[in-house]
Amino acid sequence: MTTRNRVRALLAAAALLAAGTAGAIDAAASSASSKTTLVVYSAQGYDSAMVKAFTKATGIPTKLDDNSTGPLLTQIEASKNNPNWGLLWVDGDTAFAGLDQQHLLQRGFEPKVAWTKLGRSVVPSDGSYTPTGITLMAALAYNTKAVPNPPSSWKALLSSKWDGKIGMNDPSQSGPTYPFVAGMMNYLGGISQGKAFFTTLKRHGLLVSSTNGPTLQALASGRIDIALVQSSAAIGDRLGPPVNNNIAIKYLSPMTLLPSAIGIDAKAPAAERAEAERFIEFVLSKRGQQVMQTGDPTGDSLYYPVVQGVKPLPALPKLAGIATQHLNPYTWGARETALNTWFDANVK
Repeated sequence: MTTRNRVRALLAAAALLAAGTAGAIDAAASSASSKTTLVVYSAQGYDSAMVKAFTKATGIPTKLDDNSTGPLLTQIEASKNNPNWGLLWVDGDTAFAGLDQQHLLQRGFEPKVAWTKLGRSVVPSDGSYTPTGITLMAALAYNTKAVPNPPSSWKALLSSKWDGKIGMNDPSQSGPTYPFVAGMMNYLGGISQGKAFFTTLKRHGLLVSSTNGPTLQALASGRIDIALVQSSAAIGDRLGPPVNNNIAIKYLSPMTLLPSAIGIDAKAPAAERAEAERFIEFVLSKRGQQVMQTGDPTGDSLYYPVVQGVKPLPALPKLAGIATQHLNPYTWGARETALNTWFDANVK
């Protein structure tokens, strides 16, 4: 072969190689772009870390809408005829039961995991949502300098000695708070008894803030001496930083179990619903549980696991030593809108 022919052959080979490389790149780009973006509505402190870990592990693109539970549920209600979310991840199974009763959640999916006894107890029979962890409502966080002898029962909170000293969250904004309101009604024997409890607290100067953060800020500033908040928020507030040794936590009897859960939009495209199922499986996997327990170490990471082989973080008290109740989410979920409206009109 002449030198000129060798050059021509090399140029032809290079052209074929370049074409093949470009084709491979185009194919990869086409494959990536063909994946549906999973839209995640979430009020969890570790959600940003989770969606990043999920995308890294699966290549599935995600879009996170992080907000308080109340606004997220409002968005879902406003767009229920033309939804733009893929999955919802918030605290409180009553909210999911309410959505399920409106046929807004995909039914029939349960990830193949080894549930704990506690986890199995909060799995819905129709597979409309999936529990991911448990916290408690409402923990009584108090300033030990101002309150050397904290209340020992729920009814003790109604004493005039606590006038102007107690704060809690608004259930219309704070996802964990409606189950607390409903839990008190369940414990006291009915809706009217629960309404009387909260209106009495209001008469004694109850401070209602939007969510856990502002309520705990009121405790830190001395505006109140007792904060009724989610257990994870109370424990995290004590852990700091900085560590706050003046804050103690009491768990009155009974505490209401508060499952965090994920539900899938029943009207989402099939591809996005399939991705949402993979997201749930990832959350409950060994890697996903590591992300949950490290993504918000002084907040939502302080939960009781619902899958076997995962231990709660050391800062959590043993659940066996705390009296608890679990609400029927379908009974109380159907009442959520009406009771939140009542609370805002009469207690907030």
